[in-house]
Amino acid sequence: MLVEYWFDPACPFTWMTSRWIRSVAGMRDLEIHWHPFSLMFRNEIGPESDVYEYVSRTRNLLRVVEAARESGNEARIGDLYTEFGKKIHHEGTTEFDVAAILSGLGLDPALASALDDESFDVVIQASMEIATELAGTAVGIPIIAVDDNEEKNAFFGPVITRMPDPDEALRLWDAYLALVEIPHFFEIKRTREETPDLSTIKF
Repeated sequence: MLVEYWFDPACPFTWMTSRWIRSVAGMRDLEIHWHPFSLMFRNEIGPESDVYEYVSRTRNLLRVVEAARESGNEARIGDLYTEFGKKIHHEGTTEFDVAAILSGLGLDPALASALDDESFDVVIQASMEIATELAGTAVGIPIIAVDDNEEKNAFFGPVITRMPDPDEALRLWDAYLALVEIPHFFEIKRTREETPDLSTIKF
């Protein structure tokens, strides 16, 4: 099954959910395509904001993602996101050597020049438009779309704060599929009382 996943490396909740869906992929034969979604663009965050430096840096990382895709490395986008996520969420930094990460993945380190290439912003925004056409405008990330060869459906979420064990991971995926296939189902939610527990992610 084709699964499309929209992400910004900035978001710890999107990071946690991405680790869950990656764990499910091998057990449910999922083909995941990873797409950019900039929180800087989504929330119109400008230089006056105290999070501007953070989200503008991850917007720049999304430029590198799209440069890698453009160079014929669609299959490596998930690995690139994984390496960015490790640095940001487990080592606590956005100031890392992007060229070294690219090289470590067998990708051209020159792709790091895309960090400052504003032309990729058009591609990022187009990706975001596709996501919001599917899931609506009153949502954030993660956005996940599934394609059953008949119709593509998408939801915001699931939002999780801990990595489920393999059995729980599969139950959550099967529940997600059950909900997304119901055409008039829109929302299920409860108050979130904790932030992601990154220690539950194992590499």
